[in-house]
Amino acid sequence: MPEHAEDAAQGAPTDEVAAFLGRRREQIAQRWADEPLFRTVFTVSRDEAVEAGRGVVDALAHVAADGRVEDSDSDGFAVVREQLSRMTASRSRSGLTTGQVSREVDALRAPVAGLLRADLPDASPDRLREAETVLTVLMGTLRLVVMETALTDVRSLVDRQQLQLLEVATPVIRLWDGIVAVPLIGTLDSARSQVVMETLLEAVVDQQARYAILDITGVPTVDSLVAQHLMKTVAAVRLMGAECVVSGIRPAIAQTIVHLGLDLGTVVTRAGLADALAHALHGLGADIVQAGHGGAGPR
Repeated sequence: MPEHAEDAAQGAPTDEVAAFLGRRREQIAQRWADEPLFRTVFTVSRDEAVEAGRGVVDALAHVAADGRVEDSDSDGFAVVREQLSRMTASRSRSGLTTGQVSREVDALRAPVAGLLRADLPDASPDRLREAETVLTVLMGTLRLVVMETALTDVRSLVDRQQLQLLEVATPVIRLWDGIVAVPLIGTLDSARSQVVMETLLEAVVDQQARYAILDITGVPTVDSLVAQHLMKTVAAVRLMGAECVVSGIRPAIAQTIVHLGLDLGTVVTRAGLADALAHALHGLGADIVQAGHGGAGPR
């Protein structure tokens, strides 16, 4: 009886699969290099695909040796997660859905299973079946790791896009030398309120503004957390050496602020953006004049 068959009869199936992966590492990597998941990602050279395959085989052997073939959090997978992330991202950019990527990962099992059967020609049917079961579970866990990695990347992308949208939806306008304004339109939640604060403070510093106008005319309503964020924004602007003017407070928002018991006694408020700008200009020593049929006069 060959030596590896004797080992199979004595060791655990997970150990046998780990040993098999070590023995057949190069052959598995060579076969995987021709599979779509590797072939279409590593296009510079086939050697690059083979090297990537070796890394994944090593990770699987490590996981099997630890006996944690069902654990997607096994330490063995840690070293290849970044590589798997790049591979799945590449396939996604090519237009493949998550389901299609999953099927490409599943297609890696057949070449390995064929090599396993060839590697254990003298093993008993029961022993071979146990080894094949371990291999199937291990490849299924690899598939799960790939899907988890892909979903994590998707969530990260969505989070980045949401942040970018928030930044785009929170423009800072330079109205005059020393005066900046943030006109807010639409729903204002805690996340957007935080972006408003950060964006406005950066503008105050960059523009060396003395007045920062926070216009919420286009905001239909806010909750208690957002109202508190607005108050913190006003306080933060003050700490930067500028005065924050809140304009366009709608009745519903005013009622929320009153119900919360928030003190607006120290906050400068104006009915609209034009009034807030007039206040800021006056503070800078400038006056707005209105032209009429009878001449011009200060407003």
